[in-house]
Amino acid sequence: MYRLRDFMQSVMGLPSEAVPSDVLYCTSTDLEHTFLTNKMQSSLACYTYTLVRQGWLSLVYNGRSMTLRRGDLYIYSPGFQLTVLDGSDDYQSALLMADEGMTLESPAIWNMIRTAYYPIAELGQPVVSLSQAQADRLWRRMQEIVEYQESSHRFLDECLRTLYALFVLDLRNMMEQAIGRHQTSERTTELFISFMRLLPRHFAEHHDIGFYADSLFITTTHLSRIVRQITNHTVVDYVNQMLLMEASWLLQTTDLSIAAIAERLHFANPSSFGKFFSRLKGTSPKAYRRQRLMP
Repeated sequence: MYRLRDFMQSVMGLPSEAVPSDVLYCTSTDLEHTFLTNKMQSSLACYTYTLVRQGWLSLVYNGRSMTLRRGDLYIYSPGFQLTVLDGSDDYQSALLMADEGMTLESPAIWNMIRTAYYPIAELGQPVVSLSQAQADRLWRRMQEIVEYQESSHRFLDECLRTLYALFVLDLRNMMEQAIGRHQTSERTTELFISFMRLLPRHFAEHHDIGFYADSLFITTTHLSRIVRQITNHTVVDYVNQMLLMEASWLLQTTDLSIAAIAERLHFANPSSFGKFFSRLKGTSPKAYRRQRLMP
């Protein structure tokens, strides 16, 4: 999948030597740059936080249309489908991107993962509407990150990880205040988040719901009910989306044969992989490979 460095080089246009860090990146974005993310979104292995500063943006998230306006914070998590549709000419936002690997390895992982998925579990969508004071506070946190990433600090990555943890804790506190009464039980939320944490690590090898249910010590029926209750999608939907993301990445950025990709993703044979890819992407692996996004 596309890592943070890939995004900064391909979408933000930064040369390799100008990329400040592989773990965290914060910048301001306009409508033009936001549209460019569509070409990588299906394979992006980052958690992203978009704080709308002015204007509006419409998008489709997991088949659901929504419009972001000033003061809205949108959170993208790997494995979810997103397409930007339209926006106002004056659209401006602050974008914070956290590498998935760094997030999953962080000592503060539970707070980070919980914050990323909390709006989905409680509100059914990945958007939180903030007060002006809350939006300004997160903006200041983002500006701190920008200041550090533009510095020559000897311990830059460690500083950025710390600032990310502070950002997430501030955001989680705001979410708790905004959501108030919980719509789902604490246990249901924890199981959903635990499933989403397992998924990036095991989707290539384990396509079946049984593995994830066994790992969480619950039945497949229970896991299915939780995921559908919170997201209106199935466990298989999420596994398939992760497989599609990885397959798209491998086809566009490597010279691995289609047979090798099918084997890496644990499909029975190239034919079954081809049918899977064509069904979900609307084109064959071979045709998709011709549309390389990166040199």
